Amino acid sequence: MLPKDFIAQLSDPAKELAKTSKIPASFTVAQAAIESGWGAHAPGNNLFGIKATTDWKGAVIMLPTKEFLKGVEVTVQASFRAYLTWAGSLQDHTQFLLLNERYKPAFATTNAFDFAKAIQAAGYSSSPTYAQDIINTINAHSLLVLDV
Repeated sequence: MLPKDFIAQLSDPAKELAKTSKIPASFTVAQAAIESGWGAHAPGNNLFGIKATTDWKGAVIMLPTKEFLKGVEVTVQASFRAYLTWAGSLQDHTQFLLLNERYKPAFATTNAFDFAKAIQAAGYSSSPTYAQDIINTINAHSLLVLDV
């Protein structure tokens, strides 16, 4: 899928979710793009790569994933949440961030860039460049217009 088509498909749902969650729509779209390769790599319609922990009651898919352990990239098998649609992934992603106490500082931010930095600081990804990757995607695709 082309980036412009991916953005068009997710923009309205991300803006709707932003109204009640305060998660910047630009952040949601950019994060989904990074995590799923613009929708090309979203097994189980999981756009965000959210793992299925023991408290997850929905469908699960087992996949290899790259993690950074002690600064070294390794491949491990992990359980991931699975959804019927991308909309289900967007909704669960919103709830995931809202309900996890460790992400609470992100909701004190006032823009997508600071939100991305706070999510990284809270441990969302093991990638050392995660926030900057999101910021770069927001900038490269003029996604800040989604937050107006």
